[in-house]
Amino acid sequence: MEAKQGMTKTCAAARVIEHSLIAGDVWKMVVVVPEIAATTRPGQFVHIRLTDTLDPLLRRPFSIADCNAAQGTLTLIYRVVGRGTALMTKLKPGDTLSCMGPLGNGFDLAARRPLLVGGGMGLAPLLFLARAFCSCPATVLMGGRNDRELFWPELYAGVCQNFHITSDDGSIGHRGFTVDLLPELLERDKFDIVYACGPHAMLKGVAAITAEYDVPCQVSLEDYMACGVGACLSCTCASTSGKRHKVCTDGPVFPAGEVVW
Repeated sequence: MEAKQGMTKTCAAARVIEHSLIAGDVWKMVVVVPEIAATTRPGQFVHIRLTDTLDPLLRRPFSIADCNAAQGTLTLIYRVVGRGTALMTKLKPGDTLSCMGPLGNGFDLAARRPLLVGGGMGLAPLLFLARAFCSCPATVLMGGRNDRELFWPELYAGVCQNFHITSDDGSIGHRGFTVDLLPELLERDKFDIVYACGPHAMLKGVAAITAEYDVPCQVSLEDYMACGVGACLSCTCASTSGKRHKVCTDGPVFPAGEVVW
């Protein structure tokens, strides 16, 4: 689990130009921050802090759902889970926040027949990754608890047309989990890599299945990150080499076979 990309990072004021509720408690925010957008790769993240006195707490990590380097914009899709994200929903176009990034190591983009597997909010960074494969459109396997959580097809429709859906309750798509449908897809098509992001249990299952089918797999780990730059050691994970690695700087993307699940 070696770092693959440089850790060039910038701290800049990001100006909100779009911010709206898209489903349930999930919001989409677009910010202008050209200093960071210029060097952002799929799989990297940013560390955000509100610039007013309402939020004196630590920065919070957010995956990047899209990036337009030409326009200098980043798109963040986030769920309200606590005080910080609740305060973020109050931001309006014209407001600014402090943005540090791009942070971490992103996905390897050398694939020709990629399969993206995402669960819940793990589908946010995979949306940016799917856009990177416009010349060889990605297949996407997406899962969630029910049809209310699976608003993602509408977002992915403008990026790729080939996607499969699973829901825990069967209210949309295949009833079950992404890992239930994954073997069928791997048997039916010759994917040269699987990229995955989502809950730990899903990633563990994806890692086991791709190993069984001898398909390379990269996973993006989600963890609590207090500093985002490797100083606090709050996001370490065990590797098969016996060493502990920092998700924020050595990851968040790792080869699935190098993670101790």
